[in-house]
Amino acid sequence: MARGNQRDRDRERAQARTSGKGKTKDDGLTPEQRRERDAKALQEKTAKKAAQAAAASGGGGGGKGNN
Repeated sequence: MARGNQRDRDRERAQARTSGKGKTKDDGLTPEQRRERDAKALQEKTAKKAAQAAAASGGGGGGKGNN
């Protein structure tokens, strides 16, 4: 049984996998700029989640009451 060019194809695939990950890391920002961007995104996410929670809990008051 001959392996043919399987090793070469596997090497090419492995190289393609490792080179694809490097592209997402380099966004051209300094660490401080990245930190500010991430903090802003986190604040927006928490504000959106809080708004959804407020809308869900303050909806109709149709639950059981404690008398």
